Amino acid sequence: MSRRPSVFVLALTVGDYLLWNWSLNGNHDVIALAAGLTLPPLALVSFWILALGAMRVIAMVVRRRPPSTQAQTPLRSAGARRRSEPTRPVAARAASSPTADAVSAESSRIAA
Repeated sequence: MSRRPSVFVLALTVGDYLLWNWSLNGNHDVIALAAGLTLPPLALVSFWILALGAMRVIAMVVRRRPPSTQAQTPLRSAGARRRSEPTRPVAARAASSPTADAVSAESSRIAA
């Protein structure tokens, strides 16, 4: 979501509040009535936008936090086990793979 509409709504709310306050102090009843009627919906929307922004910031902080050390321990040990295993040549891996067996079976059926 873009920040422009949020800033616009917040500025409009502050402007409406200042107009309402000025019109009440200057005995401008019609302007005070109009500004006073629009102020509650604008204030609700502004608080809603601020709450969504706060939740978005909290969600970003939670996502960036590193996982606990307990969750990392099994992954590190599994990675260490993988590195310690001897590697097989590519040809040996291809010969033992299920797809290689399926391809050889298919080619023998075609040849027959």
